[in-house]
Amino acid sequence: MKFYRCLAALAAAPLFAQPALDIEVQLKKFVEAFAKIEANAADTINSEQAIYGGAIPGMLRGLDPHSTFLDPQQFEQLKQMERSERKGFGSVVSVLPGRVILLQTLPGTPSAKAGLSPGDEIVGINNIPLYRLEFEQLVQVLSETRQHQAKLDVRRPGSARTLQFVLTPELMDSPSVDRAFLLEPGTGYVRVASFDPQTGKQLKDAIEKIGGSKLNGLILDLRNNPGGVVQAALETASLFLKPGQRILSVKGRSVQGEDVDVPKNAEPYSFAVAVLVNEKTASAAEIVTGALQDNKRAVVVGEPTYGKGLVQSVFNLSRNTALALTTAFYYTPSGRSIQRPLKNVLLQADTQGNTGGIRPDQVVAPEAVTRLRAVLEGSGSFAAFSTDYIAKHKVDDLFQPSPDLLDDFRVYLSERKIQPGLAEWLAHKSWIESRLQQEIVTMALGVEKGDEIEMRHDPVVRGAVSLIQTNSR
Repeated sequence: MKFYRCLAALAAAPLFAQPALDIEVQLKKFVEAFAKIEANAADTINSEQAIYGGAIPGMLRGLDPHSTFLDPQQFEQLKQMERSERKGFGSVVSVLPGRVILLQTLPGTPSAKAGLSPGDEIVGINNIPLYRLEFEQLVQVLSETRQHQAKLDVRRPGSARTLQFVLTPELMDSPSVDRAFLLEPGTGYVRVASFDPQTGKQLKDAIEKIGGSKLNGLILDLRNNPGGVVQAALETASLFLKPGQRILSVKGRSVQGEDVDVPKNAEPYSFAVAVLVNEKTASAAEIVTGALQDNKRAVVVGEPTYGKGLVQSVFNLSRNTALALTTAFYYTPSGRSIQRPLKNVLLQADTQGNTGGIRPDQVVAPEAVTRLRAVLEGSGSFAAFSTDYIAKHKVDDLFQPSPDLLDDFRVYLSERKIQPGLAEWLAHKSWIESRLQQEIVTMALGVEKGDEIEMRHDPVVRGAVSLIQTNSR
Protein backbone atom coordinates (compact mmCIF):
# COMPACT_ATOMS: atom_id res chain seq x y z
CA MET A 1 0.00 0.00 0.00
CA LYS A 2 2.91 2.39 0.62
CA PHE A 3 3.86 2.11 -3.05
CA TYR A 4 0.41 3.08 -4.23
CA ARG A 5 0.25 6.04 -1.84
CA CYS A 6 3.63 7.16 -3.13
CA LEU A 7 2.49 6.81 -6.72
CA ALA A 8 -0.70 8.70 -5.90
CA ALA A 9 1.25 11.60 -4.45
CA LEU A 10 3.56 11.61 -7.46
CA ALA A 11 0.58 11.78 -9.80
CA ALA A 12 -1.27 14.48 -7.91
CA ALA A 13 1.33 16.94 -6.71
CA PRO A 14 2.96 18.23 -9.91
CA LEU A 15 -0.25 18.62 -11.91
CA PHE A 16 -2.29 20.50 -9.34
CA ALA A 17 0.39 22.32 -7.38
CA GLN A 18 1.71 23.98 -10.58
CA PRO A 19 -1.17 24.07 -13.10
CA ALA A 20 0.64 26.55 -15.36
CA LEU A 21 3.38 24.06 -16.26
CA ASP A 22 3.16 22.06 -19.42
CA ILE A 23 1.10 18.94 -18.71
CA GLU A 24 3.11 16.89 -21.20
CA VAL A 25 6.28 17.54 -19.19
CA GLN A 26 4.60 16.48 -15.98
CA LEU A 27 3.19 13.33 -17.55
CA LYS A 28 6.63 12.44 -18.91
CA LYS A 29 8.04 12.67 -15.37
CA PHE A 30 5.27 10.41 -14.14
CA VAL A 31 5.92 7.80 -16.85
CA GLU A 32 9.67 7.87 -16.14
CA ALA A 33 9.08 7.38 -12.41
CA PHE A 34 6.64 4.55 -13.03
CA ALA A 35 9.09 2.83 -15.40
CA LYS A 36 11.85 2.96 -12.74
CA ILE A 37 9.47 1.56 -10.13
CA GLU A 38 8.27 -1.21 -12.43
CA ALA A 39 11.83 -2.20 -13.33
CA ASN A 40 13.44 -2.02 -9.89
CA ALA A 41 10.76 -2.58 -7.22
CA ALA A 42 11.35 -5.55 -4.86
CA ASP A 43 8.28 -7.33 -6.17
CA THR A 44 6.29 -7.47 -9.42
CA ILE A 45 4.03 -4.44 -9.90
CA ASN A 46 0.45 -4.82 -11.11
CA SER A 47 0.27 -1.81 -13.44
CA GLU A 48 -3.54 -1.79 -13.61
CA GLN A 49 -3.85 -1.78 -9.83
CA ALA A 50 -1.13 0.85 -9.55
CA ILE A 51 -2.96 3.22 -11.89
CA TYR A 52 -6.57 2.42 -10.92
CA GLY A 53 -5.86 2.03 -7.21
CA GLY A 54 -3.12 4.57 -6.70
CA ALA A 55 -2.37 7.25 -9.26
CA ILE A 56 -5.83 8.28 -10.46
CA PRO A 57 -7.58 8.14 -7.03
CA GLY A 58 -4.66 10.07 -5.53
CA MET A 59 -5.02 12.79 -8.17
CA LEU A 60 -8.77 13.09 -7.52
CA ARG A 61 -8.38 13.03 -3.75
CA GLY A 62 -6.85 16.47 -3.90
CA LEU A 63 -9.91 17.89 -5.66
CA ASP A 64 -12.80 17.07 -3.32
CA PRO A 65 -14.22 14.03 -1.48
CA HIS A 66 -16.95 13.46 -4.08
CA SER A 67 -14.88 13.19 -7.27
CA THR A 68 -14.02 9.53 -7.79
CA PHE A 69 -12.59 7.16 -10.38
CA LEU A 70 -14.69 4.10 -11.19
CA ASP A 71 -12.76 1.01 -12.24
CA PRO A 72 -14.56 -1.51 -14.52
CA GLN A 73 -16.15 -3.36 -11.60
CA GLN A 74 -17.30 -0.17 -9.83
CA PHE A 75 -18.62 1.33 -13.07
CA GLU A 76 -20.64 -1.81 -13.77
CA GLN A 77 -22.08 -1.68 -10.23
CA LEU A 78 -23.12 1.94 -10.82
CA LYS A 79 -24.92 0.98 -14.04
CA GLN A 80 -26.64 -1.91 -12.27
CA MET A 81 -27.82 0.45 -9.50
CA GLU A 82 -29.28 2.79 -12.11
CA ARG A 83 -31.15 -0.14 -13.68
CA SER A 84 -32.18 -1.77 -10.40
CA GLU A 85 -35.69 -1.81 -8.99
CA ARG A 86 -36.60 -1.93 -5.33
CA LYS A 87 -37.51 -5.34 -4.02
CA GLY A 88 -38.83 -6.40 -0.66
CA PHE A 89 -41.38 -8.37 1.32
CA GLY A 90 -43.79 -5.53 2.08
CA SER A 91 -43.31 -5.39 5.82
CA VAL A 92 -42.39 -2.59 8.20
CA VAL A 93 -40.27 -3.68 11.14
CA SER A 94 -38.88 -2.29 14.38
CA VAL A 95 -35.17 -3.10 14.57
CA LEU A 96 -33.56 -3.34 18.00
CA PRO A 97 -30.28 -4.97 19.05
CA GLY A 98 -30.91 -8.68 18.58
CA ARG A 99 -34.62 -8.23 17.83
CA VAL A 100 -36.81 -7.58 14.77
CA ILE A 101 -40.53 -7.06 15.41
CA LEU A 102 -43.12 -6.63 12.64
CA LEU A 103 -45.12 -3.42 12.87
CA GLN A 104 -47.12 -3.73 9.66
CA THR A 105 -47.57 -5.90 6.59
CA LEU A 106 -48.77 -4.16 3.44
CA PRO A 107 -51.78 -5.68 1.63
CA GLY A 108 -51.01 -7.99 -1.27
CA THR A 109 -47.28 -8.25 -0.49
CA PRO A 110 -45.29 -11.44 0.25
CA SER A 111 -45.45 -10.79 4.00
CA ALA A 112 -49.23 -10.41 4.00
CA LYS A 113 -49.75 -13.42 1.70
CA ALA A 114 -47.61 -15.57 4.00
CA GLY A 115 -49.75 -14.66 7.00
CA LEU A 116 -47.28 -12.54 8.96
CA SER A 117 -48.92 -10.13 11.41
CA PRO A 118 -47.99 -7.07 13.49
CA GLY A 119 -46.32 -8.19 16.70
CA ASP A 120 -44.65 -11.23 15.15
CA GLU A 121 -40.96 -11.38 16.02
CA ILE A 122 -38.42 -12.58 13.46
CA VAL A 123 -35.92 -14.63 15.48
CA GLY A 124 -33.93 -16.07 12.58
CA ILE A 125 -33.20 -15.44 8.90
CA ASN A 126 -31.72 -18.17 6.70
CA ASN A 127 -30.61 -20.10 9.82
CA ILE A 128 -28.92 -17.02 11.30
CA PRO A 129 -30.09 -16.42 14.91
CA LEU A 130 -30.81 -12.71 15.24
CA TYR A 131 -30.34 -12.42 18.99
CA ARG A 132 -26.55 -12.63 18.49
CA LEU A 133 -26.38 -9.67 16.12
CA GLU A 134 -25.66 -6.03 16.84
CA PHE A 135 -27.88 -3.32 15.36
CA GLU A 136 -25.62 -2.65 12.34
CA GLN A 137 -25.35 -6.37 11.60
CA LEU A 138 -29.14 -6.72 11.74
CA VAL A 139 -29.61 -3.89 9.25
CA GLN A 140 -27.10 -5.50 6.89
CA VAL A 141 -28.78 -8.92 7.11
CA LEU A 142 -32.22 -7.41 6.50
CA SER A 143 -30.95 -5.43 3.49
CA GLU A 144 -29.36 -8.50 1.90
CA THR A 145 -32.44 -10.63 2.63
CA ARG A 146 -34.70 -8.39 0.51
CA GLN A 147 -32.78 -9.35 -2.63
CA HIS A 148 -33.33 -13.12 -2.54
CA GLN A 149 -35.75 -15.78 -1.33
CA ALA A 150 -35.46 -16.06 2.45
CA LYS A 151 -36.47 -18.46 5.21
CA LEU A 152 -37.78 -16.68 8.30
CA ASP A 153 -38.11 -18.15 11.78
CA VAL A 154 -40.97 -16.30 13.47
CA ARG A 155 -42.33 -16.35 17.00
CA ARG A 156 -45.93 -15.30 17.65
CA PRO A 157 -46.87 -13.27 20.76
CA GLY A 158 -47.83 -15.55 23.63
CA SER A 159 -46.42 -18.67 21.96
CA ALA A 160 -43.07 -20.37 22.44
CA ARG A 161 -43.43 -22.24 19.16
CA THR A 162 -41.32 -21.06 16.23
CA LEU A 163 -43.01 -20.86 12.83
CA GLN A 164 -41.18 -20.97 9.52
CA PHE A 165 -42.00 -18.91 6.43
CA VAL A 166 -40.33 -18.86 3.03
CA LEU A 167 -40.74 -15.49 1.30
CA THR A 168 -39.76 -14.40 -2.20
CA PRO A 169 -39.15 -10.64 -2.63
CA GLU A 170 -41.26 -8.71 -5.11
CA LEU A 171 -40.97 -5.26 -6.66
CA MET A 172 -42.11 -2.64 -4.18
CA ASP A 173 -43.57 0.78 -4.93
CA SER A 174 -41.85 3.11 -2.46
CA PRO A 175 -43.16 6.67 -2.96
CA SER A 176 -40.81 9.47 -2.00
CA VAL A 177 -43.74 11.42 -0.49
CA ASP A 178 -44.58 8.89 2.19
CA ARG A 179 -46.74 10.80 4.69
CA ALA A 180 -49.55 13.34 4.28
CA PHE A 181 -52.23 14.20 6.86
CA LEU A 182 -53.81 17.05 8.80
CA LEU A 183 -52.09 17.92 12.05
CA GLU A 184 -55.14 19.95 12.95
CA PRO A 185 -57.96 21.61 10.96
CA GLY A 186 -56.43 23.72 8.19
CA THR A 187 -52.81 22.72 8.89
CA GLY A 188 -51.31 19.95 6.80
CA TYR A 189 -48.17 17.87 7.16
CA VAL A 190 -46.26 16.25 4.28
CA ARG A 191 -43.01 14.32 4.54
CA VAL A 192 -40.72 13.99 1.51
CA ALA A 193 -38.18 11.22 2.07
CA SER A 194 -36.16 11.77 -1.12
CA PHE A 195 -36.33 13.45 -4.52
CA ASP A 196 -37.17 10.99 -7.28
CA PRO A 197 -38.54 11.62 -10.79
CA GLN A 198 -42.16 11.46 -9.57
CA THR A 199 -41.72 13.51 -6.38
CA GLY A 200 -43.20 16.74 -7.77
CA LYS A 201 -46.40 15.01 -8.87
CA GLN A 202 -46.59 12.93 -5.70
CA LEU A 203 -46.24 16.05 -3.55
CA LYS A 204 -48.99 17.93 -5.42
CA ASP A 205 -51.29 14.88 -5.16
CA ALA A 206 -50.58 14.60 -1.44
CA ILE A 207 -51.36 18.29 -0.84
CA GLU A 208 -54.60 18.02 -2.79
CA LYS A 209 -55.57 14.96 -0.77
CA ILE A 210 -55.42 16.87 2.52
CA GLY A 211 -57.08 20.08 1.36
CA GLY A 212 -55.10 21.72 -1.44
CA SER A 213 -55.47 25.48 -1.70
CA LYS A 214 -58.00 25.46 1.14
CA LEU A 215 -55.23 24.81 3.66
CA ASN A 216 -54.15 27.63 5.94
CA GLY A 217 -50.65 26.26 6.27
CA LEU A 218 -48.37 23.33 5.43
CA ILE A 219 -45.47 21.68 7.24
CA LEU A 220 -43.04 20.36 4.60
CA ASP A 221 -40.76 17.87 6.37
CA LEU A 222 -37.38 17.46 4.64
CA ARG A 223 -35.52 16.10 7.65
CA ASN A 224 -33.23 13.17 6.83
CA ASN A 225 -33.87 13.78 3.12
CA PRO A 226 -30.54 13.09 1.32
CA GLY A 227 -31.69 14.72 -1.94
CA GLY A 228 -31.82 13.02 -5.33
CA VAL A 229 -33.07 14.24 -8.71
CA VAL A 230 -32.56 18.00 -9.10
CA GLN A 231 -35.44 18.31 -11.58
CA ALA A 232 -37.77 17.02 -8.86
CA ALA A 233 -36.48 19.74 -6.54
CA LEU A 234 -37.24 22.38 -9.18
CA GLU A 235 -40.77 21.02 -9.61
CA THR A 236 -41.26 21.02 -5.85
CA ALA A 237 -40.11 24.62 -5.44
CA SER A 238 -42.44 25.65 -8.28
CA LEU A 239 -45.42 24.45 -6.24
CA PHE A 240 -44.84 27.33 -3.83
CA LEU A 241 -42.96 30.09 -5.67
CA LYS A 242 -44.41 32.60 -8.13
CA PRO A 243 -43.63 32.39 -11.87
CA GLY A 244 -40.30 34.02 -12.67
CA GLN A 245 -38.87 33.77 -9.15
CA ARG A 246 -35.34 32.40 -8.93
CA ILE A 247 -34.89 28.82 -7.66
CA LEU A 248 -31.12 28.32 -8.01
CA SER A 249 -27.99 29.21 -9.93
CA VAL A 250 -25.30 26.88 -11.26
CA LYS A 251 -21.69 28.02 -11.55
CA GLY A 252 -18.60 26.14 -12.65
CA ARG A 253 -15.33 26.81 -14.49
CA SER A 254 -16.02 24.60 -17.51
CA VAL A 255 -19.81 24.70 -17.59
CA GLN A 256 -22.01 27.52 -18.75
CA GLY A 257 -23.52 29.41 -15.82
CA GLU A 258 -27.23 28.92 -15.49
CA ASP A 259 -30.03 30.61 -13.55
CA VAL A 260 -33.14 28.51 -13.04
CA ASP A 261 -36.47 30.31 -12.48
CA VAL A 262 -40.01 29.15 -11.83
CA PRO A 263 -41.80 28.45 -15.14
CA LYS A 264 -44.23 31.14 -16.35
CA ASN A 265 -47.14 28.68 -16.37
CA ALA A 266 -46.68 27.64 -12.72
CA GLU A 267 -49.77 27.81 -10.47
CA PRO A 268 -48.34 27.83 -6.95
CA TYR A 269 -50.13 27.45 -3.65
CA SER A 270 -50.39 30.57 -1.49
CA PHE A 271 -50.84 29.16 2.03
CA ALA A 272 -48.15 29.62 4.69
CA VAL A 273 -45.31 27.09 4.60
CA ALA A 274 -42.77 25.87 7.14
CA VAL A 275 -39.89 23.65 6.02
CA LEU A 276 -38.34 21.26 8.56
CA VAL A 277 -34.63 20.44 8.17
CA ASN A 278 -31.77 18.85 10.09
CA GLU A 279 -28.12 17.91 9.64
CA LYS A 280 -29.09 15.07 7.27
CA THR A 281 -31.04 17.33 4.89
CA ALA A 282 -28.84 17.54 1.79
CA SER A 283 -28.47 18.26 -1.91
CA ALA A 284 -31.84 18.61 -3.72
CA ALA A 285 -33.60 19.05 -0.37
CA GLU A 286 -31.30 22.01 0.34
CA ILE A 287 -32.09 23.50 -3.06
CA VAL A 288 -35.81 23.57 -2.22
CA THR A 289 -35.17 24.92 1.28
CA GLY A 290 -32.83 27.67 0.11
CA ALA A 291 -35.18 28.75 -2.68
CA LEU A 292 -38.18 29.06 -0.36
CA GLN A 293 -36.14 30.79 2.34
CA ASP A 294 -34.47 33.35 0.05
CA ASN A 295 -37.77 34.24 -1.60
CA LYS A 296 -39.39 34.78 1.83
CA ARG A 297 -41.89 32.08 0.95
CA ALA A 298 -41.34 29.75 3.91
CA VAL A 299 -39.98 29.78 7.42
CA VAL A 300 -37.25 27.17 7.93
CA VAL A 301 -37.29 25.32 11.25
CA GLY A 302 -34.92 22.78 12.77
CA GLU A 303 -31.13 22.43 12.58
CA PRO A 304 -28.52 23.57 10.00
CA THR A 305 -28.46 21.34 6.92
CA TYR A 306 -25.62 19.16 5.66
CA GLY A 307 -24.23 21.43 2.95
CA LYS A 308 -23.91 19.40 -0.24
CA GLY A 309 -24.43 21.63 -3.24
CA LEU A 310 -22.31 20.32 -6.05
CA VAL A 311 -22.99 19.13 -9.59
CA GLN A 312 -21.60 15.68 -10.38
CA SER A 313 -21.04 14.52 -13.95
CA VAL A 314 -20.03 10.99 -14.98
CA PHE A 315 -17.58 10.79 -17.90
CA ASN A 316 -17.04 7.50 -19.68
CA LEU A 317 -13.38 6.58 -20.13
CA SER A 318 -11.63 3.79 -22.02
CA ARG A 319 -11.73 0.11 -21.02
CA ASN A 320 -15.14 0.42 -19.32
CA THR A 321 -13.98 2.87 -16.67
CA ALA A 322 -15.49 6.23 -15.72
CA LEU A 323 -14.87 9.45 -13.84
CA ALA A 324 -17.44 10.94 -11.47
CA LEU A 325 -16.31 14.57 -11.33
CA THR A 326 -17.55 17.68 -9.57
CA THR A 327 -18.09 20.16 -12.41
CA ALA A 328 -20.10 22.99 -10.79
CA PHE A 329 -21.77 24.22 -7.60
CA TYR A 330 -25.35 25.14 -6.70
CA TYR A 331 -26.22 28.57 -5.28
CA THR A 332 -29.42 29.84 -3.69
CA PRO A 333 -31.30 32.79 -5.25
CA SER A 334 -29.43 35.27 -3.04
CA GLY A 335 -26.07 33.84 -4.15
CA ARG A 336 -25.29 31.67 -1.12
CA SER A 337 -23.30 28.55 -1.87
CA ILE A 338 -25.09 25.43 -0.64
CA GLN A 339 -21.79 23.52 -0.55
CA ARG A 340 -20.02 23.73 2.79
CA PRO A 341 -16.29 24.60 2.65
CA LEU A 342 -14.06 21.52 2.46
CA LYS A 343 -10.68 21.18 4.14
CA ASN A 344 -7.43 20.45 2.30
CA VAL A 345 -8.93 20.26 -1.20
CA LEU A 346 -8.48 22.31 -4.36
CA LEU A 347 -12.10 22.59 -5.52
CA GLN A 348 -14.00 25.17 -3.49
CA ALA A 349 -17.27 26.94 -4.15
CA ASP A 350 -17.34 30.72 -3.90
CA THR A 351 -18.91 30.82 -0.45
CA GLN A 352 -18.74 34.62 -0.01
CA GLY A 353 -18.04 34.05 3.66
CA ASN A 354 -20.93 31.62 4.14
CA THR A 355 -20.46 28.34 5.95
CA GLY A 356 -22.55 26.36 3.46
CA GLY A 357 -25.80 24.54 4.01
CA ILE A 358 -29.01 26.27 5.03
CA ARG A 359 -29.36 27.83 8.46
CA PRO A 360 -32.91 27.69 9.87
CA ASP A 361 -34.84 30.86 10.62
CA GLN A 362 -35.85 29.19 13.88
CA VAL A 363 -33.41 26.70 15.40
CA VAL A 364 -35.30 23.91 17.17
CA ALA A 365 -33.41 20.80 18.24
CA PRO A 366 -35.07 17.41 18.79
CA GLU A 367 -35.62 16.38 22.38
CA ALA A 368 -32.51 15.10 24.12
CA VAL A 369 -32.12 11.35 24.66
CA THR A 370 -32.01 10.84 28.43
CA ARG A 371 -30.81 7.74 30.24
CA LEU A 372 -34.37 6.42 30.76
CA ARG A 373 -35.36 7.07 27.16
CA ALA A 374 -32.31 5.22 25.90
CA VAL A 375 -33.08 2.23 28.12
CA LEU A 376 -36.77 2.05 27.16
CA GLU A 377 -36.07 2.38 23.43
CA GLY A 378 -33.04 0.10 23.41
CA SER A 379 -34.76 -2.67 25.36
CA GLY A 380 -37.76 -2.78 23.03
CA SER A 381 -40.10 -2.30 25.99
CA PHE A 382 -42.67 -0.23 24.08
CA ALA A 383 -42.92 -2.69 21.20
CA ALA A 384 -43.09 -5.77 23.44
CA PHE A 385 -45.70 -4.26 25.80
CA SER A 386 -47.80 -3.02 22.87
CA THR A 387 -47.76 -6.45 21.25
CA ASP A 388 -49.21 -7.98 24.41
CA TYR A 389 -51.75 -5.17 24.76
CA ILE A 390 -53.30 -5.37 21.28
CA ALA A 391 -53.62 -9.15 21.63
CA LYS A 392 -56.11 -8.51 24.43
CA HIS A 393 -57.70 -5.15 23.56
CA LYS A 394 -59.40 -3.51 20.60
CA VAL A 395 -57.80 -0.23 19.49
CA ASP A 396 -59.32 2.50 17.30
CA ASP A 397 -58.35 5.97 16.06
CA LEU A 398 -59.48 7.56 19.33
CA PHE A 399 -57.23 5.45 21.55
CA GLN A 400 -55.59 7.28 24.45
CA PRO A 401 -53.44 5.65 27.17
CA SER A 402 -55.29 5.66 30.49
CA PRO A 403 -53.68 6.13 33.95
CA ASP A 404 -54.26 2.41 34.55
CA LEU A 405 -52.37 1.57 31.36
CA LEU A 406 -49.40 3.68 32.49
CA ASP A 407 -49.44 1.85 35.83
CA ASP A 408 -49.51 -1.51 34.02
CA PHE A 409 -46.56 -0.44 31.91
CA ARG A 410 -44.60 0.58 34.99
CA VAL A 411 -45.25 -2.82 36.55
CA TYR A 412 -44.22 -4.47 33.27
CA LEU A 413 -40.92 -2.55 33.37
CA SER A 414 -40.31 -3.41 37.01
CA GLU A 415 -40.70 -7.12 36.25
CA ARG A 416 -37.90 -6.68 33.71
CA LYS A 417 -35.60 -4.93 36.16
CA ILE A 418 -36.25 -1.44 34.74
CA GLN A 419 -37.19 0.60 37.80
CA PRO A 420 -36.96 4.39 37.38
CA GLY A 421 -37.38 6.51 40.47
CA LEU A 422 -40.57 8.49 41.03
CA ALA A 423 -39.01 11.82 40.04
CA GLU A 424 -37.54 10.33 36.85
CA TRP A 425 -40.86 8.65 35.99
CA LEU A 426 -42.85 11.86 36.48
CA ALA A 427 -40.35 13.86 34.42
CA HIS A 428 -40.83 11.43 31.52
CA LYS A 429 -44.53 10.67 32.03
CA SER A 430 -45.80 12.77 29.12
CA TRP A 431 -43.22 11.31 26.73
CA ILE A 432 -43.92 7.73 27.90
CA GLU A 433 -47.64 8.28 27.38
CA SER A 434 -47.16 9.54 23.81
CA ARG A 435 -44.73 6.71 22.96
CA LEU A 436 -47.17 4.11 24.27
CA GLN A 437 -49.96 5.66 22.25
CA GLN A 438 -47.79 5.72 19.13
CA GLU A 439 -46.58 2.12 19.49
CA ILE A 440 -49.98 0.63 20.30
CA VAL A 441 -51.67 2.48 17.44
CA THR A 442 -48.84 1.43 15.10
CA MET A 443 -49.30 -2.23 16.04
CA ALA A 444 -53.08 -2.08 15.72
CA LEU A 445 -53.68 0.34 12.84
CA GLY A 446 -50.40 0.62 10.92
CA VAL A 447 -47.24 2.70 10.79
CA GLU A 448 -48.88 5.72 9.13
CA LYS A 449 -51.30 6.20 12.03
CA GLY A 450 -48.45 5.83 14.50
CA ASP A 451 -46.40 8.41 12.63
CA GLU A 452 -49.26 10.91 12.89
CA ILE A 453 -49.15 10.60 16.68
CA GLU A 454 -45.37 10.97 16.71
CA MET A 455 -45.46 14.14 14.60
CA ARG A 456 -48.12 15.77 16.78
CA HIS A 457 -45.78 15.39 19.77
CA ASP A 458 -42.59 16.32 17.88
CA PRO A 459 -41.13 19.60 19.31
CA VAL A 460 -39.84 20.68 15.87
CA VAL A 461 -43.28 20.16 14.29
CA ARG A 462 -45.00 21.95 17.16
CA GLY A 463 -42.64 24.91 16.78
CA ALA A 464 -43.32 25.06 13.04
CA VAL A 465 -47.10 24.93 13.52
CA SER A 466 -46.89 27.86 15.92
CA LEU A 467 -44.84 29.90 13.43
CA ILE A 468 -47.06 29.35 10.38
CA GLN A 469 -50.21 30.04 12.40
CA THR A 470 -48.66 33.37 13.38
CA ASN A 471 -47.66 34.10 9.75
CA SER A 472 -51.09 33.16 8.34
CA ARG A 473 -53.00 35.56 10.58
